[in-house]
Amino acid sequence: MSTAQITIPLDIPDIKVLQAKITERGEFIITVESTLSSAHCHQCGREICKSHGHDDWVTVRHLPILGRPVYIRYRPRRYQCKDCAGHPTTTQQVAWHESNSPQTTAYDTHLLLQLVNSTVEDVSIKEQLAYDAVLGVIERRVENRVDWTRYTHLGVLGLDEIALKKGHRDFVVIVTARGPEGRIAILGVLADREKATVKQFLQGIPAPLAQTIHTLCTDMYEGYIQAVREVLSHVRIVIDRFHVAQKYRDAADSVRKRELKRLKQELPKAEYQRFKGSLGAFRKNQADLSPEEQERLARLFAYSPELQAAYILREELTTIFNQAQSLPEAQEQIRAWQECVRHSGLSCFDDFLNTLDRWWKEITNYFVHRDSSGFVEGLNNKIKVLKRRCYGLFNLGHLFQRIFLDLEGYRLFA
Repeated sequence: MSTAQITIPLDIPDIKVLQAKITERGEFIITVESTLSSAHCHQCGREICKSHGHDDWVTVRHLPILGRPVYIRYRPRRYQCKDCAGHPTTTQQVAWHESNSPQTTAYDTHLLLQLVNSTVEDVSIKEQLAYDAVLGVIERRVENRVDWTRYTHLGVLGLDEIALKKGHRDFVVIVTARGPEGRIAILGVLADREKATVKQFLQGIPAPLAQTIHTLCTDMYEGYIQAVREVLSHVRIVIDRFHVAQKYRDAADSVRKRELKRLKQELPKAEYQRFKGSLGAFRKNQADLSPEEQERLARLFAYSPELQAAYILREELTTIFNQAQSLPEAQEQIRAWQECVRHSGLSCFDDFLNTLDRWWKEITNYFVHRDSSGFVEGLNNKIKVLKRRCYGLFNLGHLFQRIFLDLEGYRLFA
């Protein structure tokens, strides 16, 4: 009885199949030879055609067929150069296999695609490959630092730090960019957040590319801002509105903590229990409150007018930041808000008022194009997931490679 057969293309250029067999373990072993009849001399670079035998047989892993592992077996040809002294020989390099790699280029690409949002260990198990073989693909095919030639326009730059180890202060700086089409790019993973380190990185950006950066989004860390001012003086610096919001919301929350502590001491226990759940309600924006939460806050504010005043002022400033308005209009409204705070008799916002005065230009620059560090924080969350998935990544080069792969892998290798 005849066995049904199908023809499957190998997608390998310039070869002829000599033999195909299946081993006892169900692996395909395909023997091929190159149809190319020349090489380029490794000394002079000229094309050479004089045959000089073959190298040893090479067996490399290729893309699976019908779920079975596939190996390509071939014997590289050697050619002799008549023009160079000593007539040296050169081994022919084929486009589909990189010398000393245990896999074909196509299989390397397949592995990189599998590594997107996954781990080396997982891919190693799924593909039945040694851990080091999978890791080697990343080392060969993914740069451990930025390749500036990939980019023509950077747009908005983001600077933020993350801790490599939870609970430790071993911060590294993540440098990102958001292009005009919204694409997020990883540009650097810096060893620390010292001004000198950040400045050195910024100085390494090619001048034509640096001119395409128009905005920096960051928090209020002095080192970042000073480094950008000294290297990229043309860039508009925007302190992220959510870092600003955290400060004035914390100021209002400090009143809540103090007032609840006072009420707990002054009121009967049963009456104080009626404030249960007020924390979640207080921290919500007014527009997001349910009728039940509004009633809960009204009950609390009846006992603490000071807390109500802090809440109202907090909501007024949030409203200013939420409105689409010009820079002069926003600055005028924020100045008016500052006057309301000063006349309110509240002291909880004093530190925040000083922060506003100190970083006035950088905070209000948000209203020029409403740029924020949202894209930076989104990437930071992705990095946190990556660190958990990989049980920590402490080598900065490897961390850059894995971030780059997760961001660009589908676009480059799918």
